[in-house]
Amino acid sequence: MSTYRAPLREMQFVLRELAHADEIAKLPGYEETLDVLDSILEEAAAFASGVLDPLNATGDREGCTWKDGEVATPAGFKEAYRRFAQADWIGLPVPPEYGGQGLPSLVLGPTLEMWNAANVGFANGPLLNQGAIEAIELTGSEAQKSLYIPRLVSGEWTGTMCLTEPQAGSDLAQVRTKAVPEGDHYRISGQKIFITFGEHDMAANIVHLVLARLPGAPEGTKGISLFIVPKFLVEPDGSLGERNDVHCSGIEHKLGINANPTCTLNYGERNGGAIGYLVGEANRGLEYMFIMMNAARFSVGVQALGIADRAYQSALQFAKERVQSRDVAARSPQPQPIVKHPDVRRMLMWMKSQLEAMRALAYVTAASLDYAHRHPDERIRKQHKAFVELMIPVVKGWCTETAIELCSTALQVFGGMGYVEETGIAQQYRDVRITAIYEGTTGIQGLDLVGRKLIRDMGATATSVIAQMRAFAKELDSAQSAEVAEIAQAFARSVETLADVSQWIGMTAMGDLHRAFACSVPYLRLWGIVAGGWQMARAAQIAARRIAAGDPESEFYQAKLATAHFYAAHVLGQDVALQRQIKEGSAAVMALSEDQFDLDRKPTVVA
Repeated sequence: MSTYRAPLREMQFVLRELAHADEIAKLPGYEETLDVLDSILEEAAAFASGVLDPLNATGDREGCTWKDGEVATPAGFKEAYRRFAQADWIGLPVPPEYGGQGLPSLVLGPTLEMWNAANVGFANGPLLNQGAIEAIELTGSEAQKSLYIPRLVSGEWTGTMCLTEPQAGSDLAQVRTKAVPEGDHYRISGQKIFITFGEHDMAANIVHLVLARLPGAPEGTKGISLFIVPKFLVEPDGSLGERNDVHCSGIEHKLGINANPTCTLNYGERNGGAIGYLVGEANRGLEYMFIMMNAARFSVGVQALGIADRAYQSALQFAKERVQSRDVAARSPQPQPIVKHPDVRRMLMWMKSQLEAMRALAYVTAASLDYAHRHPDERIRKQHKAFVELMIPVVKGWCTETAIELCSTALQVFGGMGYVEETGIAQQYRDVRITAIYEGTTGIQGLDLVGRKLIRDMGATATSVIAQMRAFAKELDSAQSAEVAEIAQAFARSVETLADVSQWIGMTAMGDLHRAFACSVPYLRLWGIVAGGWQMARAAQIAARRIAAGDPESEFYQAKLATAHFYAAHVLGQDVALQRQIKEGSAAVMALSEDQFDLDRKPTVVA
């Protein structure tokens, strides 16, 4: 079982040469970014490998236990969380006035990747702290900010998102949890399910952010409000009072992320309702919760990237060590490490190339998030905000679906050894599967991309991004390197394919919404492949220039160029098939009636 090693050189390349960390450091408030970037990455890598990684397999095997409403996390998790909090990792992007370090989202990308690669079961806890902090910071009262945020930043308390109910999964219009006014607070009653770290033993208090309905609220999503419901009531000075009426009635037994308690929470079953405090304005809760949701969707995309990278590392190490079959092409009579066999190389390149594309797209999106927050020019802020909103479903949907494929491929490299738990790769395969489900399934991301990001603004943002891609493809036409020229040709073709399909969906939606939405997931996949290809083409251009200039790290850049060339041939090459699937196959999606799906299992009536 391999030990996780953070890909620090690759991270540095993406941060500095693709996401332009030097430009982010010019934004107001981010001036110290470059001074601390290297040390943060190195310390995070050491923490991930030295503290979190040793608990990954043991936490998976031991899991969490529930007894009488209390949840115990696996051995070592409480201590690891204390060390994590003491090292100030939770507060990386939080403003200094709340005890954070005030660093850009760009820095959060690689640290999130490391935590999740090393131990995804652990990482889900602190991840939700950051979402809760952001939601309260942007929508809470000054009293709520000063009371809750510093303690969430310090790790003294943890946060949750409480959306899902037994009858309301992704359809939050069906939320039934009630909030009844009582003095300066509300009484919350109802049940929430699938709440990540909804109960645990790692911190003194848990701050639940809960969606609920006020009496007389409008039906549907417009009648939902957001409430802070602490596990223990909080005194004005921040000290803890009596236990609130929120209790964990059980935890789920899951396929993966077993070290992560997924809880059912009952509000108001014992003392007439849990005490909660309204966040922001009434009936705007879903709007506020989407602050957390969008942050979480980006983070889950990075989470999937981290798990897949860990699986790739395991597969690569196994391929170098596993001796099996002779190398026919080398005419060697002796068995060779399987890394020498062409099909194993294909699988490794398939993983490596897409990991690099996913990482680049995620970090570049994080950089745009920083521009959207801090650039002094409002016009530029709006441009980057639109880009981020377009890319969030792509980063979440494409990265998670691709990560599942990559973990499956990594297991395939192991052969039969991968199908047993002892080698560890099976855990990555199990753990990664949830990433395409929680915080909005891939289908939800596809609907978001087509409905909100393409159709709603008449394709304005998509058209603008495609125009940037076209301009870059034209710039690559003058490349001196033969490999870059081939990459440019494949990339230019894929951009035109994306433009054609985007226009077709927009036109089709005016007459047949079902058909426009029928292939929204393949369309999302096409966006991911092409946007990832954009970053790989940029990387190839930089690599070719570095090699031509005699850069002392030419071996790194040669590998970068070769990987980008593979991506252009093997991954971008899927664009035409996706184009045909979407344009020619969308009508076939709705071709069967509901009864026809199981027609072959119904008894035949003989006259």
